[in-house]
Amino acid sequence: MPHGNTITYARTLYPEIKPYETGMLDVGDGHSLYYERVGTPGAKPTVFLHGGPGGGMAPSHRRQWDPELYDVLLFDQRGCGKSLPFAEIENNDTWKIVADIERLREMCGHDAWQVFGGSWGATLALAYAQKHPSRTSEIVLRGVFLARQQEKGWLYRFGASQIMAEQWEKFTALIPEGERGDLVKAYYTRLTSEDEATRLAAAREWSMWEGSVATLLPNEGLMDEFADPSKAVPFARICAKFFLEDFFLEEAQLLKDVSKIKNIPGIIVQGRHDICTPPAAAWALKKAWPESQLWIVDDAGHSASEPGIIDGLVRATDALAGKPL
Repeated sequence: MPHGNTITYARTLYPEIKPYETGMLDVGDGHSLYYERVGTPGAKPTVFLHGGPGGGMAPSHRRQWDPELYDVLLFDQRGCGKSLPFAEIENNDTWKIVADIERLREMCGHDAWQVFGGSWGATLALAYAQKHPSRTSEIVLRGVFLARQQEKGWLYRFGASQIMAEQWEKFTALIPEGERGDLVKAYYTRLTSEDEATRLAAAREWSMWEGSVATLLPNEGLMDEFADPSKAVPFARICAKFFLEDFFLEEAQLLKDVSKIKNIPGIIVQGRHDICTPPAAAWALKKAWPESQLWIVDDAGHSASEPGIIDGLVRATDALAGKPL
């Protein structure tokens, strides 16, 4: 990766592209997933795992691979985006989503595919690859989140609060002081309230807090997106449930089981100034998985929209398709 006082990046997103196929896949449990495919049918297969949990896809996500060299499957995970039911938290957990990814692979007819995920998508990518290593050809990760207690505490107890102090005060202000010892539980109670106004207010504040820690520099457009109820409601409800349930993982499970993926090529793209998922997790993963490559982006935070992160991710997918760095 480039270094120095002035950093310029050669890679940008590939041009806008429309899906060559879209559809809904019934995965049982009352859930139906929206999916789309872009690129060249029959080319190098990959699956994109969005963040959140509950974040959903965006058109820009289609553009991280050379469309002539890749056949890309993108989908909205349970309860978010265009998947149905909207904002549903029942029958929605890490291992059900892992099973959904396998159903999508079988639907596409791929023997194995590249697994690409950022933030919660990185968590999910590791969970899937460790469950199905023979179905995983490569792994590309951004903003590593291992769902350990220290990472969950950093975001919702103490850590990020010391950097984004005024945003943290706004986030906590919704909750009475007596309930602030467990903010996730307090928010979850409101996000599952029978009162719509209570649900919407909690969803907005939860989503805005997450948006505030996403970029190195303030991004008004991104914050407007996080404030949109169509994004904020599923994001907040699903995210709070997963935090409350420890992401349905044993403590440090993804590090303990890293031996299952040691022979799978992996590239980790990590912002140095990532407030949401600090580099310590990416470094811990690199030490446990020395066969992987860790690319630190010195002038980036968490978001996949930042120039250095875009450059790293596109370099990664290019390299794994045989293009020179």
